[in-house]
Amino acid sequence: MIDYLKIISKYINSQTTTYHKYIIHSVLVTRDALQIAQNLNLGKESLDFIEEASMLHDIGICKVQEYRKDCGGNLPYICHGVEGAKILRSEGLEKHALVAERHNGVGIFKDEIISKNLPLPPKDYLPISIEEEIIGFADIFYSKSLAKLWDKKSIEEAREEISVFSDQHEKLFDEKVRKFLG
Repeated sequence: MIDYLKIISKYINSQTTTYHKYIIHSVLVTRDALQIAQNLNLGKESLDFIEEASMLHDIGICKVQEYRKDCGGNLPYICHGVEGAKILRSEGLEKHALVAERHNGVGIFKDEIISKNLPLPPKDYLPISIEEEIIGFADIFYSKSLAKLWDKKSIEEAREEISVFSDQHEKLFDEKVRKFLG
């Protein structure tokens, strides 16, 4: 197992509100992702990876405006996945980097990036491995907002948030609900 807390502390000061919100959010996502993986009877290697990658999936928030006060970032929030992937690659964690890059919602499509002029390199950011899918799905249900940090969204609330992006996103979400929650 890698020391993910050491990596998190390297990029987000442990004395900040951002760090505490990050840890709570990541632990909740990790708990749910591990439960899904256990229900699917995934092996120890996958469970260990899911724990590590779930704890590190949002590391890129240190580069975004929303956390400027604590981390000094200046990029739009949507960049946190790509920035997190850069950080994790610099740590020699390619597989973890893919989770960071692909964990947003049910994914981000290249055509969305182009049509909405999103500040991301134009390509598909869709989960591919089962571990990527599980972590991204678990993440949908938790906010990093202080007021809602401990609150788990219902399936209906999560679907409503996802459906804002497109019917395609909502369809993918519903497929993942069936796949992971029965």
